[in-house]
Amino acid sequence: MVIQYIDGITYRMKAPFDMSFLHKFGSVFKVFDDQDSGNICFGVGDGANRYFIKFAGTETAEYSGTTKNAIERLRASVPVYQALRHKNLIKLISAEDINEGVAVIFEWTDALCIHRQYGSRLKFMSLPVETRMNVFNDILAFHLHVVKLGYVAIDFYDGSIMYDFEKSETIICDIDFYKKQPIINEMGRMWGSSRFMSPEEFVAGSAIDEITNVFLMGATAFAFLGGELDRSISKWVGDKRLYPIALKAVSENREDRFPSLAEFASAWKEAAIGGFETYRM
Repeated sequence: MVIQYIDGITYRMKAPFDMSFLHKFGSVFKVFDDQDSGNICFGVGDGANRYFIKFAGTETAEYSGTTKNAIERLRASVPVYQALRHKNLIKLISAEDINEGVAVIFEWTDALCIHRQYGSRLKFMSLPVETRMNVFNDILAFHLHVVKLGYVAIDFYDGSIMYDFEKSETIICDIDFYKKQPIINEMGRMWGSSRFMSPEEFVAGSAIDEITNVFLMGATAFAFLGGELDRSISKWVGDKRLYPIALKAVSENREDRFPSLAEFASAWKEAAIGGFETYRM
């Protein structure tokens, strides 16, 4: 492991790499070096604007694959962000080949990732149930948008979700693996967190589709409002009318789930009416 420095900030790499090309965008004020995707990410500002820059092209600390594959995946994600632009999706500015790699430049956000490895997770889970409900509804609205455009969410989990505690805004920050339908599982265990993955995402040859994403939204509801993998009613803190909707969505058998994300959303909205004062969708 190698420790490097840029603008007074330390970060880890597997091998030395010159990151000075970042200075064309400004000064580095934040480094995210713990990703296992093959990317290393930076917060960079030039005084007038701040950017979130995702770079592939070097041997990062936590990645076990090849640099070539990391570059190809990051480059392939650019048209996905372009196609799925949405008010709750981190804003793509540009992408460019640079320093024998690829850099994807996004607008910076002060929202914090709510993955359970960060302290912001506890802060988020301490928010009122109504607030967490609204964040879930933002996520559901985005995925209805995704499905409408013919895409399928892959590798979405709580590490893909950011929340701005000051502005009460939901930001989705990582959709690199989303794909245009139709999709067949060719890997066996696919990319993702098992806490959010459907049974078909572990079985080669399975269809990965809108019904898969129904499971994903149910699992997300349990992560925000229930006991995550403990899906018993005793762990559910949301309105009790919503519990059977979420439980149906995470049925192991695909045929027992809602047949579309729109039908899940309709049932969820109908059950929510009267239970909360707001419904952001």
